[in-house]
Amino acid sequence: MAQPAGTSELISRDAAWSVLTEFTRSDSLRKHARAVEASMRAYARRYGEDPEAWGVAGMLHDFDYEMHPRAPQHPLKGAEILLARGVPERLVRAILAHADYAGMPRVALLERALYACDELSGFVHAVALVRPGRVITGLEPASVRKKLKDKGFARTVNRDDVYRGADELGVPLDEHIAFVVAALSDIAPDLGLARA
Repeated sequence: MAQPAGTSELISRDAAWSVLTEFTRSDSLRKHARAVEASMRAYARRYGEDPEAWGVAGMLHDFDYEMHPRAPQHPLKGAEILLARGVPERLVRAILAHADYAGMPRVALLERALYACDELSGFVHAVALVRPGRVITGLEPASVRKKLKDKGFARTVNRDDVYRGADELGVPLDEHIAFVVAALSDIAPDLGLARA
């Protein structure tokens, strides 16, 4: 089942978007996919990796969530679909590794980055949505950390995953937050956010 290392040519962004929209009807889940994609593309550039491949992994990590909202079906059942559709094995492995219960250790940088970007991208998006004017520009790590301590805010975001993700990626939390804020700022209008 091994596939070539230069994998982004095996599934284009357009093809990945087609898979996402086929299985994901929710606008909020589609925005989450875009947010994680943006964060992953930015980290790929930072680490000298392929932004297309990393972006596809970010876009597709939760594509099956509406169909399989319960663990462990998500992402295990989704992985089968992705492999059948020609998504490179290393991207599918990263998607499996983003869920602790899938039993896939996060070894590759791609896997650690996807795990680190998933919950934090969603959380940063939620924080920006409640700011006056829904402006993401200028959102400071301290403001995000303050919201992380508020257990009533964005309850579905696993705070432990946010902290563990930054740690596994080897990036200080404030730096990771600022990096994700910058990545999401680049696509703010696509996320229903404004730039200052």
